[in-house]
Amino acid sequence: MSVLIYAESAEGKFKKVALELASYAKKVAESMGTTVTAVTVNAADVSELGKYGVDKVLKVSSDKLNTFNAKAYADVIKQAAQKEGAKVVVLSSSTDSLYAAPAVAIGLNAGFASNVIALPESTAPFVVKRTGFSNKAFNFTEITSDVKVIALGKNSFGLVETSGAAAAEDFAPSLNDADFSLKVEGVEKVSGKVTIADADIVVSGGRGMKGPENWGMLEDLAEVLGAALACSKPVSDVGWRSHEEHVGQTGKPVAANLYIAVGISGAIQHIAGVNSSKVKVVINTDPEAPFFKVADYGVVGDAFQVVPQLVEKLKEFKAKNA
Repeated sequence: MSVLIYAESAEGKFKKVALELASYAKKVAESMGTTVTAVTVNAADVSELGKYGVDKVLKVSSDKLNTFNAKAYADVIKQAAQKEGAKVVVLSSSTDSLYAAPAVAIGLNAGFASNVIALPESTAPFVVKRTGFSNKAFNFTEITSDVKVIALGKNSFGLVETSGAAAAEDFAPSLNDADFSLKVEGVEKVSGKVTIADADIVVSGGRGMKGPENWGMLEDLAEVLGAALACSKPVSDVGWRSHEEHVGQTGKPVAANLYIAVGISGAIQHIAGVNSSKVKVVINTDPEAPFFKVADYGVVGDAFQVVPQLVEKLKEFKAKNA
């Protein structure tokens, strides 16, 4: 009986969420008196997982799984859970994992709780704390099924290193050809940029930027911070920026350590989608902008003056501390 995690990877390397899941699962396993097993798909070096509490790694290698397929991946995770006799299965709240998680739960006849943001309140009964109503409230959910499946909210637990090492074992689950009936012709990948999903810091611009030609200063800010670039819905709607950068309740959710909103007034849908970020900084000329009500830090000023000065100060700081 173990706690099983699905450790996501991209191009053979583990994503940060995989290490966060390992850290979280280690604490859950300790409270249950058991161990942590990870199942990986086409990951290269799996030893890193041992540093974050994983005791055993089931390595799955298959060219069929080079492109994410919710049905096939869910079946792989289900078979791994059955092999290990896992009573708790933990996935992330990434887009891919949230597609797979309900199918995993159905396959294991398990209860499923999404948006989990803390260690279980208790394991007997099994009670987890979750966000609800677009992060405006919390609820405590008891999962009464024999097997429990949970999706951990991004950046809700953090990384905790240990001195352990993981034993690796090749695992060859049976793959159902019917799961691959939907053919993916190609996947567009962005290279050389920090993605919104993996970013610790996100710099986002709104209509206050006045036009796409002014995005250079936000790109400079993102570069000096090692941040991902994002935008509000109106900006992507008018074509100033790609829809891939649209964040908020109707776009990509953000749960970064630092979210900087420049020229964004703060519509309720936008705030709901980024409210899980730990620190929110707002730069806006309008002191009555709704975003200031939820901001941790606010700057009332012209972004075209504030941002360039901020970039220069950050560059000076980095140079002094290089």
